[in-house]
Amino acid sequence: MLEMCEKKLEMIKEDSLKMRAKDLHELLRAWENYHRIVAAECHMKHIQFREETRYPGYYYRTDYNYIDDENWKCFVNSRYDRDTKKWALKKVPYVQLIKD
Repeated sequence: MLEMCEKKLEMIKEDSLKMRAKDLHELLRAWENYHRIVAAECHMKHIQFREETRYPGYYYRTDYNYIDDENWKCFVNSRYDRDTKKWALKKVPYVQLIKD
């Protein structure tokens, strides 16, 4: 389903190149719509990158159907390269600042 989502987002991004605005208000709305498309793509890439399942209803992957706390407790950083139109993702360690 994520692969289908990726194809649909590409179609929406292609269509977004035809957005026009007659005033500043419409320009703001067009920019907000484009930002939402990029944010949705980023979120989808993060979901594809993670290989952990959380408790049912929160974050569930049927292809990785196990709870793995060791790999879950990290951050995922992403970067989009406009020239190549590729996403680069990496895991960054989670550091507990406040001890229980």
